[in-house]
Amino acid sequence: MTSGDAPLWSPTPEQVERAQVTAFARAVAADPSSGASANVASDHAALWQWSVDHPERFWPALWRWSNVVAEPRIGGGDPWERVVDGLERMAPPDAEHGPRWFAGAKLNFAENLLRHRGADVAIVSWDETGRRATLTRDELAAQCARMAHALRAAGVQPGDRVAGFLPNIPEAIVAMLGAASVGAVWSSCSPDFGAKGVLDRFGQIAPTVLVVADGYRYAGKVIDCRARVREIVASLPEVKHVVVVPWLGSAIPNGVASVSDPLGGIPRAVPWDEFLQSSKPAPAERFTRLPFDHPLYIMYSSGTTGLPKCMVHGAGGTLLQHLKEHQLHGDLRAEDRIFYFTTCGWMMWNWLVSALGVGATVVLYDGAPLAPDAAQLWRMAEHERVTVFGTSAKYLALLEKEGVKPRERFDLTHLQVLLSTGSPLAAHSYDFVYRDIKEGVRLSSISGGTDLISCFALGSPVLPVWRGELQTRGLGMAAQVWRDDGTSCAPGELGELVCTRPFPSMPVAFWDDAGASKYRAAYFETYPNTWRHGDWAAITAHNGLVIHGRSDATLNPGGVRIGTAEIYRQVEQLDEIVESLVVGQDVVNGPDVDTRVVLFVRLRAGAELDDALHARIRQQIRANTSPHHVPRVIVAVADIPRTRSGKITELAVREVIHGRAVKNVEALANPEALELFRMLPALAT
Repeated sequence: MTSGDAPLWSPTPEQVERAQVTAFARAVAADPSSGASANVASDHAALWQWSVDHPERFWPALWRWSNVVAEPRIGGGDPWERVVDGLERMAPPDAEHGPRWFAGAKLNFAENLLRHRGADVAIVSWDETGRRATLTRDELAAQCARMAHALRAAGVQPGDRVAGFLPNIPEAIVAMLGAASVGAVWSSCSPDFGAKGVLDRFGQIAPTVLVVADGYRYAGKVIDCRARVREIVASLPEVKHVVVVPWLGSAIPNGVASVSDPLGGIPRAVPWDEFLQSSKPAPAERFTRLPFDHPLYIMYSSGTTGLPKCMVHGAGGTLLQHLKEHQLHGDLRAEDRIFYFTTCGWMMWNWLVSALGVGATVVLYDGAPLAPDAAQLWRMAEHERVTVFGTSAKYLALLEKEGVKPRERFDLTHLQVLLSTGSPLAAHSYDFVYRDIKEGVRLSSISGGTDLISCFALGSPVLPVWRGELQTRGLGMAAQVWRDDGTSCAPGELGELVCTRPFPSMPVAFWDDAGASKYRAAYFETYPNTWRHGDWAAITAHNGLVIHGRSDATLNPGGVRIGTAEIYRQVEQLDEIVESLVVGQDVVNGPDVDTRVVLFVRLRAGAELDDALHARIRQQIRANTSPHHVPRVIVAVADIPRTRSGKITELAVREVIHGRAVKNVEALANPEALELFRMLPALAT
């Protein structure tokens, strides 16, 4: 374990008393129908255990406590007929197998996110030039109503797909909520995707409306998207309307000319304002209430090993999970301002937008996280009085490497919570946060996935933060760590992260997956009746969690299974190393094939991978892990390939060094980096 003798942060009694999860736990304990014991009111471990032992009671309790808006039932009472069918069957949720949640309930996702009204700011947006815009709650609701009316006028029906190829701007939220108001299914890609990457995704789901921007800015560059949009539209015959946001149509700083024609010859295109203003006077709000598991989002797997899988997420399950995570785990309130560095192609965008459902202000940022300099996001956080700041583990590691100390330059008085996800957060990054960002912040490393559009492990306002640990497992999420034989691991023992009971935000289906064969193969073929998530993890003595990397990327030198994150945590503490990537290489050893650990390092400018640095790397790993972790080969590379959500892609590199084809390089943000790993002399012996 990586934690020390004392926690890095602990809640005060006043903070525990004020926490929303405390109020929820007391309400559960006081309700005779919950079946919860009295200690659930004051013991978070007991609350979690009750929530996973009795999901058929936990999720309705959460629904009532969160005041979910739904179609009233004739005669009164709860808006559903049955809480869950097929609870005993952990399998794709179809009629034959289950599980199916809240049968008979009808709701609308957008209606729940837009229920908070008034002149308070709902959305703040920034870009890397400092351009700022806001929408009040009333303005947001009015724009979403216009979008919904325009989509209906364009013939969009419940179940039709509306796709977005957009930067992280307010128009993306308006388009999504407008589509959800109608009951259409929203799917989005960020504009850094190439045309083939977009078509690999949208080409499978056949959208009828495509919402795009004429371009975007990144790292000081202005990128025109119109040629790619023309190529995309030419290959999507089902698209009847292309709505173009003139994001580059206004004056651009630094002397770059504006885009005078945002449509740029795009077929079937109409400007954003014209599409929304097609109805006068302003249309009345109208939310189509549909069954609980009606499709809301189509999300995509990374696609680095083949065509991306299309995961269909339901409106009700997504809503309940996000309300739970924001309120009970994040303690998010209407007075909060929440920011997460994300694009519209990552599930954290969907998660962030759901904060509107608790009345919080959502802060958006479009651009590079380190442009125009490494302090930009903290400049924004200070100006906007951000209370919840979300980012990636990689971003925090890079800040530390660059010597950035936000607490010395910015007033972060309002900052209460710092969230991290995307990859395991190293123990030294915990130290960095409390030393150089803010001493009294609650640091919550969280972990889940696009697969569940939520998290298995989260933070908690009533539990301490231990160095290197994720605070707790999600309420209602029966997450365990198992050995290969399906038995539970002891505390500290590494194994497969699994989930043993159904939860409402399981995908309602995979797109175009007859018989649910793709769905079943993705999660349910390793352990009977159990979701295998694909993370290599351990439950800690504090009942928290440590993620050691993806289980399909674990190393197996000499028959000892090793999580890659254990090596990264050590290597990236060395000043000369900016980042690293480790894979296993199959080598012939007589009649057998063994695996040797190969470490690739990207060095700081001016550093050299000489014998001395080789020795320091090996000593750092050996002293803090085990001899099995020490790489047999260390190679310096100029760049490391990563997915478009910023995750390094070990599997693609493993394929390249073995001479195998990478099936979908369009899933990578920098596919050219793969060539750096091909035919390396150091790997030939």
